[in-house]
This record gives sequence, C-alpha cells and structure tokens, in this order.
Amino acid sequence: MTLRRHQRMSEKRSVMWTQNRAAKAFLYFGFVMMMLYLMFLAVLLSLGVNNSETTTPFELIFGLMPFIMATDFFFRLTTQQTPSQLIKPYILLPMPKHTCIDSFIISSLTSWGNLIWMALFAPYALMSVVFSMGIGMALIFLLALYLLILTFNQWYMLARGLINRNYLWWLLPLGVFALIFSPWYIGRNASFDTFCDTYAQIGTWLELYPWAVIAAIVCVLALLFMANRELQYHSVYAELAKVKQTRLKHVSEIKSLDRFGEVGEYIKLEIKSIMRNMNCRKAFLSGIVFVTMFSCLISFTNVYDNPSMKVWLVLYNFSIFGTMLLSRVMSFEGNYIDCLMTHKENILSLFTAKYYLYSSLLLLPLLLMIPIVVMGKGSPLMLLSLMLFVGGAVYCVLFILVIFNKQTVPLNTKFIGKGSMQTNYMQLVITFGIYIVPLVVVSVLKLFISENATFGVLAAIGIGFIATHKLWLRWIYGLFMRRRYENMEGLRATR
Repeated sequence: MTLRRHQRMSEKRSVMWTQNRAAKAFLYFGFVMMMLYLMFLAVLLSLGVNNSETTTPFELIFGLMPFIMATDFFFRLTTQQTPSQLIKPYILLPMPKHTCIDSFIISSLTSWGNLIWMALFAPYALMSVVFSMGIGMALIFLLALYLLILTFNQWYMLARGLINRNYLWWLLPLGVFALIFSPWYIGRNASFDTFCDTYAQIGTWLELYPWAVIAAIVCVLALLFMANRELQYHSVYAELAKVKQTRLKHVSEIKSLDRFGEVGEYIKLEIKSIMRNMNCRKAFLSGIVFVTMFSCLISFTNVYDNPSMKVWLVLYNFSIFGTMLLSRVMSFEGNYIDCLMTHKENILSLFTAKYYLYSSLLLLPLLLMIPIVVMGKGSPLMLLSLMLFVGGAVYCVLFILVIFNKQTVPLNTKFIGKGSMQTNYMQLVITFGIYIVPLVVVSVLKLFISENATFGVLAAIGIGFIATHKLWLRWIYGLFMRRRYENMEGLRATR
C-alpha cells in the first residue's frame, strides 16, 4: 500500500498532471465511445446467439476469444508500460528484493483498465446467459472471463518485458498467435468454422465443469505471474548493473555533411544518437521493421485492396519514422537540454537537421512500395503525393509537439527510467489525428473531384509546406523559445 501511495503521489507531482487538458478530454471522449461500441457489439452478439439453435452463449464468446486476445494485446502494446518502471528509488531500501516488483505487478492486475472488456461481457451475460442459464452461471461466466483478461495482462507484460530486452523476442508473440490461429489455416479441415469450433469447446467445458475450467485458468495465471515476476526482477537488476559501453566509430567522419555547417553537425548528432543509445536505436530499427512489414502487406497480399484502406496504410507507412522518432522531438534531447541552450538558435539548427534527416528517410518506404505500382495496385501519383504530404504537412504538425514535449525520455534505460510511465496526452491526440484527418480530407475531396485530382491536391499541400519549411520551423522555434523556461523545468524534472 505504501508503494502504491507513493506511485499515485508521484503521478500527481508530475509536470504532465495538469498539462494537455484538452487532449485528455479527447481521450476520455474516445474511451467513452469505445465503451459504447463494446456495449453495442454485446447487443449484436446477444441477438445472434439468442436466435441460434446450434450455439450456446458460452460457445460463441469463447469461439471469438482469440480475436479478443489479439485485440487486447494490441491495445496494451500502445498504451500500457511494463510495471517494473519507476522502481529505481526503491532498489536500495531495506525491503525484500521482490517487494517492489510484486507491488507493481499486483497494481497492474488491479488496474481499472482490466475492466474495459466488461462493457462487452456484462451486457452480453445479462441478455444471453441470465435468462437461459440463471444468475449463478452468469456470474461464473463473468468470473472466468475476468480471470482470462488478467491472464492476458500477465502474458502481455511477459512478452513486452522480453521484447524490451531484445527485439528478436517479437518472434514469441508472433509464434504464439500463429499457433492460436492455426486451426484456421493448418490441417485438412482447416477453416474459420473449424477455428471457432475448436475454441467454442472451451465454452462447453465451462458449462459442464465450471470450477475445473476456472481452476485451470487460475493455474495459468499463477504460472505467468511467477514467470513475469522473475523476468521483471532480473531485467531491472541487469539494467542497474550494466557497465557495457558502446563504442562509436566513423560517424564524425561523414565529410559530405560538413558543407551544411551547423545543421550538418546536428545531423551527425542525430545519427550518433540513433547508433549509440538503446531507446533511439530500437525505435529506429522498429520503424524499419514496420515499414518493411506494411510494404509487403500492401504489395503482396489482398488484405488491403480496398481503396480507402490502401490509402490509409500507405499514409501510415510513410508516417512511421515520424511517429516513432520525430514525435519525441526534444524528449530525447531533454537529457542534455542545458548544452543545447548555450548558443543562440542552436535549437533551430537542431529542428532543421531533424527535418532534413527524417525527410530523407521517406525514400525507404517509397522504394519498398514500388511493387505496388509494378503490380497495378496503385499509381505513382498516389505514392508521390502521400510522401510529399507526409514530408510537408504531417511533419509540420509533428514538430508542433516540441511545445508540449516537456518530459525527458531516457536514452538507454527501459526498466528504471524516472519518467517513463507518464503520458503526453497531446502526443497521443496528434499522432491519432495525423492518420484520421488526411483520410477525412481524401474522402471529402473524392466526392467532388476525381481520384487523381485528389492526390494532386495532397501533393500541392505537401509541396507548399516543404517549400516553406524554414518559415514554419522558425515559427515553431519562436513558440518554443517563448516557453523555454517552462519546458526546460519539465525536462529537467523528468530526467
């Protein structure tokens, strides 16, 4: 309880606690809409199973459970950190070695976020289970589902902890989900019906042997808890005892950047930061992996052949480097912000260097998506216009985040970073906005003009922002300098 109280007090003292209230309002609105959507989905599922003579309410939900598990993992990946963070201040205290880890893991199990799925399960149980099987079976049904959500929580934390140590551990969740979905595509009788019937059987077992199934879920949850406990403990202490130093060679000898003067030196600094620092390097490598993966999905599968989905995915592909690295502008630099403020317009040169570097990285997704044009799935105009739009308008919006990024992101530590569990709500809103707003603009333009004309408009907007990049970068620099003392205070406080 003491550790939990300290954590709540730390959150309230955070410089982000009273910031970005408008962004918080948007997120709360999105949360309410998601809850309403889950309730609406519960009504649809209830109406479907109530009219079915071959499927019971238990079988339907458990037949869909792999999709719920995959969705839960994805949302936790984007919103939930591992609980071993914020642990550094407690390491040297005279307490049992696992106390801090246990406290944070248990707090994740008791988090209100684990109840979100009840917006789907509770109305469904009320409409489909209570009246057909009784209140007792409905409560058992909800208990089993809640324990499964807690199991998903521990599974996510275990996978995320391993991924934080080495990106090759991405093969673990990919392999697990491939195995879970294997009845759909492996075997002589592989089909969606076979897949659903396989997991619907668990629902049948829950009806016949409820306490045995619940006991099995509790055993799995306990095993994952113990495994996660040991992983988090060893990860934290391994990071505390880390003494290995990274040696960097030859970056300062990139002679071709010398002609850009101070901007060229900051480009070298950005390259050094990506090569030397673990978090920067992992974000960069993740960007390359995701760009390659989405390029292959668009080019060699039929999953995203819908025109609207294709435009969204191409836009997302071009924006990956920006959202992973450029959206954190000044957050990584918070570790040495005092050095950057020693000379006039150093920050402006830094912004310009970042813009040039990440604009040049747009060539990678462009090259990887050339098969789209070769295979006739898209036009060169679509690729070029979306690349220009991202390099112009989207990057301009991302640079505005320098005004709101008041929280330092650690360069190397993952598990013991002081401010690594706080949230910049404006960063989340703007990141979501750069994917939603362009799609709305494209959809509206297509109502009045042709598709090629729509892409032409996007290209013109992008070229306009690119041509005037020095003007809006200086404008953003001016806004940052007017708030520099407030921002520097936040960056120092969260180191």
